Amino acid sequence: MKIPLLFHLLGSVIWVGGMFFAYLALRPAAAMMLEPPQRLPLWRETLRRFFLWVWISIIALFVSGAHMLTTAFGFRAVPTYVVGMISIATVMTVIFAYVYFHSFAALGRAVDAKDWRAGGAALNRIRQLVAINLVLGLATVAVAVMGGLLG
Repeated sequence: MKIPLLFHLLGSVIWVGGMFFAYLALRPAAAMMLEPPQRLPLWRETLRRFFLWVWISIIALFVSGAHMLTTAFGFRAVPTYVVGMISIATVMTVIFAYVYFHSFAALGRAVDAKDWRAGGAALNRIRQLVAINLVLGLATVAVAVMGGLLG
C-alpha cells in the first residue's frame, strides 16, 4: 500500500502545489512586471510544461487511487470520505480537461497571432478555473485528512 500511496501523494502535491504556486506567486509577479507581449508567451510556455505534469499526476492519482480502493475495500462499502475524494477528483479532472483543450488552446492561438486581447481573455478564463480547481484540491486534502482521522 505504501507505493500506491506515494504515487497518490506525489500526484496531489504536484497538481495542487503547482496551482498554488502559479496562482499565488507567479501570476501576481508576472502581472506586475510584464506587459502582455512578454507575459502571455511566458504563461503559454509555463502552462505547457506544467500541464504535462498535471496529466501525469491525473494518471497517477486515478491508477493509485483505484489500486488502493480495491486493495483496501474490495467489494465492501467504501467510506463516504473516499467517495467525496473520488467525486472532487473527477470534477477537477473535467475542469482541467476543459482548461487544456479549450482555454489553453485559445491562449496558444492568440499568442501565435499576437492577439494580446484574446490571449488575455483566455488567460483570465484559465485563472478563474485554476482558482476553482485550487479550492477543490485543497478541499480534497482536507477531506482525506479529516475523513481518514474521523472515518
